[in-house]
Amino acid sequence: MTDRFSPAHLPTWVPDAAQHYLAHVEQGRSMRELARDAGCHASTVLRQIRRIELRRDDILVELALQRLGPAPASGRNGPPNEETPTMTELHTPPKSSAFPQGEAAPSEENLRGEGLRVLRRLMEHHAVLAVASDMEMAVVVREMPDGTATRTASVDRAIAEAMALKEWISCVTPGRIARYQITAAGRAALMQMMALQESAASRGMAEAAVGFAGLNALPTLAFAEEEESGKRNHRYGPTESPVLGLARRRDKAGLPFLAEDLVRAGERLREDFEMAQVGRPVIVDWEALVWGGAAVPRAGGGPGTDAALSRVLTALRELGPGLGDVVLRCCCKLEGIETVEKQMGWAARSGKVVLKIALGRLKQHYAALGPEAHLIG
Repeated sequence: MTDRFSPAHLPTWVPDAAQHYLAHVEQGRSMRELARDAGCHASTVLRQIRRIELRRDDILVELALQRLGPAPASGRNGPPNEETPTMTELHTPPKSSAFPQGEAAPSEENLRGEGLRVLRRLMEHHAVLAVASDMEMAVVVREMPDGTATRTASVDRAIAEAMALKEWISCVTPGRIARYQITAAGRAALMQMMALQESAASRGMAEAAVGFAGLNALPTLAFAEEEESGKRNHRYGPTESPVLGLARRRDKAGLPFLAEDLVRAGERLREDFEMAQVGRPVIVDWEALVWGGAAVPRAGGGPGTDAALSRVLTALRELGPGLGDVVLRCCCKLEGIETVEKQMGWAARSGKVVLKIALGRLKQHYAALGPEAHLIG
């Protein structure tokens, strides 16, 4: 009989602790047997299983385990273990009626692309992932300088579940709408994924081969040391875009240099830009794609990815060369204003003025689209 919860029949991104938990609770396999297969001591497996059980109070962890296998409340497939207490007797959380029964867990490729996009957003100051058990999507929201909150990204709840199970995010505010922040493990995973993506782009390859087995046990000490010293490689984890930096500046009248609606327009374009690259070969020359009519690389991320790319191209072409270039570089590629001024041959301190004009045109473009401007994916 096929072992449904063997590593060969679970996505390889699933942590070893979760694999052992499912095999023990669902199939009744003994901890000694699991330890023997894993080449570790039974006490190690015991600690892993107890830790997963304690984490089931987290709604995303609970839903991830339900997605990967039948809920423990439905009973185990094997006989009870006499060597250890039954885990479900210690803690049996209610099964969510909102759980999409029969839906598969995300693939490695999907988790890699979406995880990269969402984790980058969660690196921004005051950014959290908000999710409700009765909603199919989770959203990243960020508190703006004027105290309002703006949505900067959205993601399928299945991806958020996987990120929580891998401990890339942790719940900081439980409740009907739970809020999550990025963890040290999530920052380490982001650093490795972005390094591999950049390496692939520099080699002209279609995609980097990310080993999720390695991401399950990434060291976090280096990140802690970087945070304490205040040093971070901007290439691998930009915390905010130039637009958000300008939004904090004030003009002579004491008003924000960029109004909130202009910031939202720039963040909307960046969200589509990042979503457009999920499951798609690395796009090295965006200028050729936008202005030169180069062939669009084939995507593996589904119709949502293609729709996002179409919205990006439409918006940039609507702005035209010049204005389209500055929002592409500042909003999407996150290039600094001074860098853009040098590359475009503009006078010093003129870039922020051109960017403000471009964002005004971009805002008008989205306003003309009506409700379509707010679609995700």
